[in-house]
Amino acid sequence: MGRLTTHVLDTSRGCPGQGIRIEIFRIEGDQRIRLGEAVTNDDGRCDNPVLEGEAFVSGEYELLFHAGDYLRAQGIEASEPRFLDRIPLRFGVADASEHYHVPLLVSPYSYSTYRGS
Repeated sequence: MGRLTTHVLDTSRGCPGQGIRIEIFRIEGDQRIRLGEAVTNDDGRCDNPVLEGEAFVSGEYELLFHAGDYLRAQGIEASEPRFLDRIPLRFGVADASEHYHVPLLVSPYSYSTYRGS
């Protein structure tokens, strides 16, 4: 059974990104359809897959990471508005029977992602 998972690493502090709210959307044409949300645990991971089963189908998705709230909670000083606040990651799912793992590596002024395992 296919599923979508994620995790967040704070590369500026060298630790998991704890307590980061993540919204999940399916993209259909010009519309973003909100499917739900999750919050990262002490290990920077979600306790359950973000999507799985019948809810996880082929198509385009967006994970929206509320990184600015996390950075503020860590006491990381920055001018407002922050350079990075909400980070959208759009990606395609060609085969919904596979496991798609989409992590976020974040710092106050940069981020990156990849398809993990």
